[in-house]
Amino acid sequence: MNKKPNPTNFALPKRYNIIEEQMKIGKAVIFSAPSGSGKSTIVKRLLTKRKDLEFSISATTRARRPNEVRGLDYYFLTKKDFFAKVDNGSFLEYEEVYPGTYYGTLKSELDRIWKAGNHVIFDLDVKGGLKLNEILTIRALAIYIKVENLFTLKNRLIARDTENQDQITLRLAKASEEAAFESKFDVSIVNHDLDEALQHAEEVINRFLK
Repeated sequence: MNKKPNPTNFALPKRYNIIEEQMKIGKAVIFSAPSGSGKSTIVKRLLTKRKDLEFSISATTRARRPNEVRGLDYYFLTKKDFFAKVDNGSFLEYEEVYPGTYYGTLKSELDRIWKAGNHVIFDLDVKGGLKLNEILTIRALAIYIKVENLFTLKNRLIARDTENQDQITLRLAKASEEAAFESKFDVSIVNHDLDEALQHAEEVINRFLK
């Protein structure tokens, strides 16, 4: 794992205003991966293992899936409402992850979790994760989750049965593009066996948060 610099005094860029006492309390763990790699499953399992980790709920313009809960899995917004938040500076970062579909990290989520004295865990797309890692610098650990190859990823996307064939094709193309960014993350974990990947992630996070 590449170590980040650890200066005595650190402040977030001026574009994100937060009091220094909150910075001393909280850190951020960022999980990113191509769709279908299993990052959401790993994040959910980690939340049961550490009580000082709290999930940052992202905002999105995509449609809610049948198994998802509003305000728990995502804040589901219309494009009008999403871009109203962009205009008033509510997002730390946002991305058009797929054509016409936007995701964003709300400043209010980070404020809420750090004020509660917890560390924040993110489940983000690859470009969004890298952007947030750049903003938070030494307060963040960015972890990339991957599978062995696109064939395995395709089978996982088919098995979860949440996308049609065109959407699966789009996600596979996106995964090929996102793989080029793997080296920019602090840690990369292959999710071949979920229990092994979870153990690896837990070990890395425990070292970072201690």
